[in-house]
Amino acid sequence: MPTLLEVQNGLRMSLVDREDGEAATMLAPHVPPDRLDIYRNTFVTGVTKALRLSYPAVHRLVGDDFFAAAAEIFIARNPPRAAHLDQYGAEFPEFLEQFPPAAALAYLPDVARLEWAVTQAIHALDREALALSQLAALAPQDQGRVRFAPHPSIGLLRVSYPADLIWRAVLDCDDAALAALDLHPAPVRLLVQRLPAGVEVIRLDESEWRFAAALCAGQPLQAALDEATGIDAAALLARHLAAERFVGFTLAGSGEAGEMPNELSGKCSP
Repeated sequence: MPTLLEVQNGLRMSLVDREDGEAATMLAPHVPPDRLDIYRNTFVTGVTKALRLSYPAVHRLVGDDFFAAAAEIFIARNPPRAAHLDQYGAEFPEFLEQFPPAAALAYLPDVARLEWAVTQAIHALDREALALSQLAALAPQDQGRVRFAPHPSIGLLRVSYPADLIWRAVLDCDDAALAALDLHPAPVRLLVQRLPAGVEVIRLDESEWRFAAALCAGQPLQAALDEATGIDAAALLARHLAAERFVGFTLAGSGEAGEMPNELSGKCSP
């Protein structure tokens, strides 16, 4: 009798690698090997559905048949490695960038990158916002040493196409907005945040984005302020605090903290 590990390995080879030999030897004598196709199809269908939920705008842009074909190839190359499928599909934007049939849609990988940031924001842990009283209680000489911890839903990304405008127009079924878009490449910098009313995607200019990225990366406040150019950094910091984008802080060079656990430090990708 095969061990549980042998059964699992055999099923994985059948579902993912489409090699039924080992799994077929474990079937009851009256069960034909082609019955394994039922499980394989169920597996691919379920994982494809998870991808559609994470990438709804990409799905609408390319249609059912294209998405299903791309998903099947992607799943074969990047099978799920965890039981939580809402965390599956991080590599899909890069896959689309290298997927020859998608080459004519140069903006598609950027739309996917934004959708993954939105998906991550949706599923991020809930955290209470930093209480401003904690900052107010700091001694003046310590204020510049503050290293902020961003809310787990915060994401920062840079893309080369107007992914935010495409994403909104597609999900709103706004054909007029789509037709009016300039799809020539140009840098776009975005901040993603989950709010009580839903996920918000905000455009930032280069200086605003760099300042936000420095804060989210835990750079000491004074250093981030010193490097900020062309913006009113103090006013922008106040807006970040008012929007509840931070959940805690530590002091650079000290173990004293306003709570900044590493596993909840947000996702601020350059």
